[in-house]
Amino acid sequence: MSHLKILALTAVLMLSACGGKSESAANANAEPPAVTVVKVATESVPTVNELPGRTAPFLISEVRPQVSGIIKERVFKEGSEVKAGQLLYQIDAAVYQAAYDSVKANLAKALASVGSEKLKAQRYAELVKIEAVSKQANDEADAALKQAEAEVAAAKAALDKARIDLAYTRVVSPISGRIGRSVVTPGALVTANQADALATVQQLNPIYVDVTQSSAELIRMQRDLEQGKMKSAGRNAVSVELVLEDGSIYEQEGKLAFSEVTVDQGTGSVTLRAVFPNAKGQLLPGMYVRARMTQGVNSDAILVPHAAVSRDARGNATVMLVNAESKVESRTVKTAQSINDKWVVTEGLASGERVIVEGLQRVKPDAVVNVQESLPAAANETAATTEARKATATAVTK
Repeated sequence: MSHLKILALTAVLMLSACGGKSESAANANAEPPAVTVVKVATESVPTVNELPGRTAPFLISEVRPQVSGIIKERVFKEGSEVKAGQLLYQIDAAVYQAAYDSVKANLAKALASVGSEKLKAQRYAELVKIEAVSKQANDEADAALKQAEAEVAAAKAALDKARIDLAYTRVVSPISGRIGRSVVTPGALVTANQADALATVQQLNPIYVDVTQSSAELIRMQRDLEQGKMKSAGRNAVSVELVLEDGSIYEQEGKLAFSEVTVDQGTGSVTLRAVFPNAKGQLLPGMYVRARMTQGVNSDAILVPHAAVSRDARGNATVMLVNAESKVESRTVKTAQSINDKWVVTEGLASGERVIVEGLQRVKPDAVVNVQESLPAAANETAATTEARKATATAVTK
């Protein structure tokens, strides 16, 4: 019985040994993971400075009433374009019309009084020469004439005031632009110079883009502009490209002026103002945008696809390389800016090195890999075109 147990145990050990050898052999024969790499090379790329900013209206005016009264009519469409001087609201003008008519009548009365006092003063001036009237009576006639003339002047001023108040019952737009929503409706009571605006008109073509920049960078930018390294848009101005919130590029170019800037003592930054045409109204006030300015050309730049760059726990940019022995290496790099779908790497890579762009999840440092070089975009397009032509020819033959 014990002899049978020994035989069984021996058989189990032999089978285990065979299985272990088979597994080791399988591991030894396993092919290295396949990765796709790109061979990097130095290129000439523009050096672009990108600054955050927000859009602001070129002109803005809050419409407020200058006389008190009841709104009889609102004569504009909310969100429409209005012209300077265009009627927006009509305030009930009955009271102001009556006041104007009353002051106008007072002026006529004062003018008539002046005529009478003037004739009297002229007569007394002749009579006092022959001592037909006393000198005091003549002086009183002159004083009465001057008083009547002063009353005419006061009546004219009151008439002007009444005319202005009557005109203010027509609330007009002070500037041309787009008008927002109305905060009052017909029948509402408004008061002169009230705190709340009736509506707001904003001129959006052109439109401002306010960006922030450190004072040190501002000095460097001004120096580059003087030396011709930056693209000029006129005297003391720089050409600017605008990147919208969705990442698209604004179709028209603007210009950034360096005049009238003040350094914030707390942050050491300045606010610069760029001007962009906005005929189509695509830019609206308050939009977050990014302003790009070309500041020369980097002739030794290396471009790496976004897919090849990752971040470590400290936030440093890293890439995985394949060395001459087909082993994987991890490398920390420094990125300066993004151009389309690639990062501009300024430190950490050399021309000719192979960077992994596909298969990163299957490898780790020091692992041996099977390298497949990525075709350039033009080659991929040519290959795809060739395949399409073959498919078309096959379909026609059939």
